[in-house]
Amino acid sequence: MTVPGRPPQFFYATAPLPCPYVAGRTERKVVTELTGADADALHNRLSRGGFRRSHNIAYAPVCAGCRSCIPIRIVSDRFRQSRTHRRIIAANAGLRAYEMPPRATAEQFKLFQRYQQARHGEGDMAGMSFYDYRAMVEDTPIETWLVEFRDGADELVGACLTDRLADGLSAVYSFFAPDLTRQSLGTRSILWLVERTRELGLPYVYLGYWVPESPKMAYKARFRPVEILLGGTWTELTDSLAAADDPPSWPLHLAPVQQCGP
Repeated sequence: MTVPGRPPQFFYATAPLPCPYVAGRTERKVVTELTGADADALHNRLSRGGFRRSHNIAYAPVCAGCRSCIPIRIVSDRFRQSRTHRRIIAANAGLRAYEMPPRATAEQFKLFQRYQQARHGEGDMAGMSFYDYRAMVEDTPIETWLVEFRDGADELVGACLTDRLADGLSAVYSFFAPDLTRQSLGTRSILWLVERTRELGLPYVYLGYWVPESPKMAYKARFRPVEILLGGTWTELTDSLAAADDPPSWPLHLAPVQQCGP
């Protein structure tokens, strides 16, 4: 990709690896580096095109023969809390959120380890050291927060690594106390992000990829109205589209590159 007056942006494909979401499949990603004075602007353009950020890398899936990972975002100003959402907010009435700079702490890492062991014990992240965790939090070329959620006793019970975009907030990664399952802290953190985007006058909360076939990722469609990226266009997810066995194709590996002009 080249834009007049800017150095060329190079994209690379990763080697195939086992898919973390759908058993028996492999995944490949297209990746590019986010560096320099234009990192924020590039990150904004790529996020609108379905890319995600990890450290100083933006990536998107380009898996052969599979289109299960669908970019999804909440339309904040149209979002209306359901009865379940209101119940979750009431159950967490004593919770307080603090926007912290992206600095890793031992307290966060302890909670992160507990979450990984309880929820993703077989995954790669379960073996992360403190230095790996610190890199995940601190290696960011753009405006990033670590939102901490604390209870009435000031105990850290949840956290959400969050990127600030020109048109919204992007939930990079969240974790929470695994023994507080009934409080639905993951859902509460998303509801908080919706509230915060409204306060900031921003239209969207980017949730990453909706994977209907994966129980771990299917929940993202519950925050209606949401939009999904299909064929390079953000489209509202309707009940009929959500129920479709074979969603329309979305050439994500082409659309973002074509949309990355000024």
